[in-house]
Amino acid sequence: MHLYLRSSEVRIAETYGLQVPFRSIRDATNDFSESNKLGRGGFGVVYRGRLWDKIDVAVKRLSRDSSQGDIEFKNEVELVAKLQHRNLVRLLGFCLERSERILIYEFVPNASLDHFIFDPIKREQLDWDIRYKIIIGIGRGLLYLHEDSRLKIIHRDLKASNILLDAEMNPKIADFGLARLFDTDQTQGETNRIVGTYGYMAPEYVMRGHFSVKSDVYSFGVLVLEIITGQKNSSFRHEESAEVLLSYAWNSWREGTALNLIDPMLRSGFSGPEIMRSIHIALLCVQQNVAARPTMAAVNHMYSNNSLNLPAPSQPAFFMPGGIGSSSNTSSGGENKSRNLIQISAQDMDMITELYPR
Repeated sequence: MHLYLRSSEVRIAETYGLQVPFRSIRDATNDFSESNKLGRGGFGVVYRGRLWDKIDVAVKRLSRDSSQGDIEFKNEVELVAKLQHRNLVRLLGFCLERSERILIYEFVPNASLDHFIFDPIKREQLDWDIRYKIIIGIGRGLLYLHEDSRLKIIHRDLKASNILLDAEMNPKIADFGLARLFDTDQTQGETNRIVGTYGYMAPEYVMRGHFSVKSDVYSFGVLVLEIITGQKNSSFRHEESAEVLLSYAWNSWREGTALNLIDPMLRSGFSGPEIMRSIHIALLCVQQNVAARPTMAAVNHMYSNNSLNLPAPSQPAFFMPGGIGSSSNTSSGGENKSRNLIQISAQDMDMITELYPR
């Protein structure tokens, strides 16, 4: 079931009582000044603000000329207003005045995970204990979305830039513009418009437009591998290796050299069994076979119960530069025999659908 509001936007304000006057938001952001700008995305600009001189907030001002902005706005207000979890960013208010579409969130001081994990200097602040806490928090937030809230929500855009970090480096899942609400007995949705971020999207979504809780599980697995390696899935490099992250992780695990995956900044002061178990769980999440991927409930159980034996992961989906698919490796003289790929143009590597950039 997709969430689209009726024509009357007043219903949102009446339902949640979170509407903030545009004048107050303009004052809070110093008239949307450049010095208050936190960042820019496909749908608008995010500003830091201080409402009523006492509450620090993040103000997301959607672009007036963005047709996608209305869809994102409706999704975020409808969904996030109903969600309360320490690992989800909290919606504090919104504005619907004339052509303005503004969302007001709690201010999260440490920005997003990608600003740390992919930065060669800031990454040093993320020891294994912090990275592990981030992984566990993301897993709990996803479990809440899938099973523990009153709703059943598929995020559909889980990635490092959509994970915000608070002052204690606790993760908060953000950006629900692409999220979809499922009926309680619904297991899969379909769409003809593929939107999202290259490398995090499950193959069944890219190829056939199918999405489910297992699509989010796939994205979670990719994200865990990025947190462990400190590298983007789309630009992974290891010495002379030209493999992408998922294929390198899979081959390393099979060959018993998974320790090579670990960010060199973590080579000391980490729990070997803990990090190896995290790699194992991540590989279970990114399996090509949708049915073989665990649910987030199972993932959280794997993390909380170290005595639980994990099944061996099967072959993952490989996202190759210039293509998407899975490799079928058969050994003869140590050589890989076959590789089947569905081609994707290079210009779509960052955003799979240019008409709806994220």
